[in-house]
Amino acid sequence: MSPMNLRPDPAPSRLKYRMERLMLTPLFRVLLRFGLPCLLTFAIASWWLSVDSNRQMIVDTYAELRSDVESRPEFMVNMMAVDGASDLVAQGVRELLPVDFPISSFDLDLEAMRETVVSLAPVKSARLYVRQGNVLQVDIVERIPVVLWRNDRGLQLLDEDGVLVGPAFLRADWPELPLIVGDGANLRVEEALNLAHAVEPLAPRLRGLVRMGERRWDVVLDRDQRIMLPEEDAVQALERVLAMDEAVDMLERDIVRVDLRLPARPTLRMTDGAVRELLRIRAIEAGEPVE
Repeated sequence: MSPMNLRPDPAPSRLKYRMERLMLTPLFRVLLRFGLPCLLTFAIASWWLSVDSNRQMIVDTYAELRSDVESRPEFMVNMMAVDGASDLVAQGVRELLPVDFPISSFDLDLEAMRETVVSLAPVKSARLYVRQGNVLQVDIVERIPVVLWRNDRGLQLLDEDGVLVGPAFLRADWPELPLIVGDGANLRVEEALNLAHAVEPLAPRLRGLVRMGERRWDVVLDRDQRIMLPEEDAVQALERVLAMDEAVDMLERDIVRVDLRLPARPTLRMTDGAVRELLRIRAIEAGEPVE
């Protein structure tokens, strides 16, 4: 056999040829360079996390780190300030929010605390935030009482929207507020205020506004006088009565009722004594004997 026949075959083997072809494929090179290490890392991490003690160690470490951060002085709230509220309301807010200071700002649920504050009847709106100086700031807008409503629970203060502000123990404590009475009167506070404003010339004599049948109003004056207003255009009807009173002092006379429920047919009801006196005068004018 000649020496030329002893040389190795320079052609690559079939396996080597396929491997070389794979290495020329971009996707295979990416999978080999990045996919395989990621897969091995994921497999090792999954095996390590499958041990309960290892998982608990991670949880404890995270909790410790979080506690260390939240308890830092710059995140601690040391006091609470309540502004925009009366002393009584401010005291109620502090009792409703029993916060133990110092406390981390991360432990404060400001939205839940705001809803708690707004649940107080005198509070119309509230805003809570942590301001500079590590102070929990509570800004309150109180409801302003505009009328007194007498019902089966006693006297209650209502704001302009008819929302309960709180109880009123004595009428004399709120002499500047008009008194409203009757079922549904709390739902017509704006109407009552308009009537109270219209009857202002008789304010010293005004005793209250009575809602009748949840349909209309009666204006009650002293001496048991009552102005019975219609369902519609009550303010205009009341203004006509006041104009007549200014002209002829109508309400200074012995009149019990001024009935305006039928605007086209106003009616006056006099006291019994005035009726007897009127009948006596008519009898005298007619020449009839008077007893």
